[in-house]
Amino acid sequence: MKLPERSRFVIYAVGIFVCYFLYGIVQEKLTRGRYGDQVQPDGSVGQRFTYALALVWVQCACNCLFAKGLLMIRPTKEDTTHTGYYAVSSLTYLLAMVSTTMAMRWVPYPTAVVGKAAKPIPVMILGVLIGRKTYSWTRYACVLTIVLGVILFMYKESKVSNLPAESTMLGEVLLFLSLSMDGLTGAVQDRIRAASSPSGPQMMVAMNFWSTLMLCVPILVTGEAKDFLSFVLSHPEALTHLALISVCGVIGQFFIFLMVANFGPLACSVVTTTRKFFTVLCSVLLFGNVLIARQWLGAVLVFSALFVDMFYGKKDSKPASAPRKTSSGDGKSKTPELKKLTS
Repeated sequence: MKLPERSRFVIYAVGIFVCYFLYGIVQEKLTRGRYGDQVQPDGSVGQRFTYALALVWVQCACNCLFAKGLLMIRPTKEDTTHTGYYAVSSLTYLLAMVSTTMAMRWVPYPTAVVGKAAKPIPVMILGVLIGRKTYSWTRYACVLTIVLGVILFMYKESKVSNLPAESTMLGEVLLFLSLSMDGLTGAVQDRIRAASSPSGPQMMVAMNFWSTLMLCVPILVTGEAKDFLSFVLSHPEALTHLALISVCGVIGQFFIFLMVANFGPLACSVVTTTRKFFTVLCSVLLFGNVLIARQWLGAVLVFSALFVDMFYGKKDSKPASAPRKTSSGDGKSKTPELKKLTS
């Protein structure tokens, strides 16, 4: 029995929330923890894991193998998407991730929060300009309200760092580049959905395959691959953390590609943006921390925008004009355009 769209949306969103919540915990243990008892030049004990490109390569390779296995177990129709679309989408995805990681070294915390929370905005703008999408004014208002609410909730004045103006400028440029790449990724994915409507596993295989190939060059040229292997062989406990990160990342990305394939990049970017908001909110409620007025305002804005979109989703579900049908990744027909964020 095929689940209703609203139920599928909730399942995908909860899957993304849970998987990336666990992913963040284990990733912090890997990247912030210390391995071994060797005294370092600065007097600290233990080595730090600093192989970011190798970590992303491992995750992309695992994601590709997992999705390939799913397609072998449950074959679907042939993916007719042009290879260039996947290559471009993978490149912009990697550039966005690398730019964000680099920007965090040079921008104050609030600037980084604003940048990460504003991701749905370029996805929507470039989706209109390049992906040929159309959205109602209600959708624009809801997305902007969600972004504003997350920023108000997450902003922490105490973490503003005293960085040189030149460094801050470089970080802001990198954040702008990251947001632009996010928008381009969403626009290309909209084109992919409109052109061939591949299934979630098909998109997952193709994008991670290209990402893995593209990452091979820098990790081999810089010698990071050799250093990474030496590190994990010297510290087997790091392999356990890598395995947990890979499992959480594989399942989380599987839900992300299901979300993109069925509801579009905009809905996915809104879910991933609100994920951080709900994670912090749950932490606040569980541990009894006090919210200040600005955070309560942010929470009200987020929930209000989500409920408004849900309400208008029901009203707009009336077929004012017969939308054209396209075949989905499982061979069944569906309407690809103008799905609500919570439909």
